[in-house]
Amino acid sequence: MLRFFRSRAEPAPPAAPPDLGEGRRAYAIGDIHGRLDLLRQLIDRIAEDDLARGPAQRTDLILLGDYVDRGPDSKGVLDFVMRLRDWWPDSTCLQGNHEEVFLMAARGDESALRFMTRIGGRETLLSYGAAEEELDTMTLGQLRDWLVVNIPETHLEFIEGMAEKVLIGNYAFVHAGVRPRVPMGEQEARDLRWIRDEFLTFPEPHDYFVVHGHSITADVEERPNRVGIDTGAYASGILTAVGLEGTDRWFLSTVG
Repeated sequence: MLRFFRSRAEPAPPAAPPDLGEGRRAYAIGDIHGRLDLLRQLIDRIAEDDLARGPAQRTDLILLGDYVDRGPDSKGVLDFVMRLRDWWPDSTCLQGNHEEVFLMAARGDESALRFMTRIGGRETLLSYGAAEEELDTMTLGQLRDWLVVNIPETHLEFIEGMAEKVLIGNYAFVHAGVRPRVPMGEQEARDLRWIRDEFLTFPEPHDYFVVHGHSITADVEERPNRVGIDTGAYASGILTAVGLEGTDRWFLSTVG
């Protein structure tokens, strides 16, 4: 009986491309970080692109998280994405690590508040009406009390209700990434929002092809097991979205 063995030098056959599934189209937007101006531009581009490609049974819009901090209008971004659901019903907002910290700080956690002030939270507080001189003179306790009074409960409840992940076909949409070799159903929320190096350097396939933000790159980062679309919008002026349909993939962005 003859047996055939692949040569050690012969590459393995390529994996099948990820597939969104029949009748589905999806757009995912990377980290916004207070850039309401760029978000408005990109939503318009996505709407035009969706129309130009013709009807689909369903078109999903997924925002990958990190709406607040660093950029100038975090409050405006949250107001906008809360309204976005009214005219794009098949839209989902994921909670990013910055929303997690913001929520904890606004609920009175002083350690989270201290951390928030080091990761761009000053700009968030200014967008909610804080004055520069106030932020320069308030103690941590006073700042905690200011948050309790000035952050709308509707915003906090919206953040609390944000999703951890979205699964469509064999695509997984998450904020930061996934824990390698852990089944999707067993992934922890902290990893989905915070993981970095262990995920970014992992070369093997995951259960799903992962679309993520969280880790800034100068351009879209495409790998065999993932695509990263955080192009540092708050500083670069480039907010990026990926479009998906079947096995097709394309990118839209604002101009820096």
